Amino acid sequence: MNVSAPTGVPDDDGYWQRPDERDEPHRPAPATPAPAPVPPYPGPPRTDRPPPDWRPPTVAQPPPPRAMPAQDLAALDDSERSARTVTYGVGLLVGAIALILMCLLCARVIF
Repeated sequence: MNVSAPTGVPDDDGYWQRPDERDEPHRPAPATPAPAPVPPYPGPPRTDRPPPDWRPPTVAQPPPPRAMPAQDLAALDDSERSARTVTYGVGLLVGAIALILMCLLCARVIF
């Protein structure tokens, strides 16, 4: 046992328990002071009116946006068409390689 009671008896838990209220002498409760009276809330303070010539700050107007350069729609269509052809070509090549690998793996399992 790591913790021992000062009485020397190892099974005595009475030393570590809270004492009974009957054993303590009764102490009178301390007198609480009367609460201070709360003054009534007068509300928020009144605000002064702004001067008649006062105005909010103005924000400078930015210049209008510049015109974008014209697009060459025929050149865009040609580049999209060539990109689609390259994409389909790469896809077909990868598909063919995958099909050949699948056939080799299935032939190895079957035979």
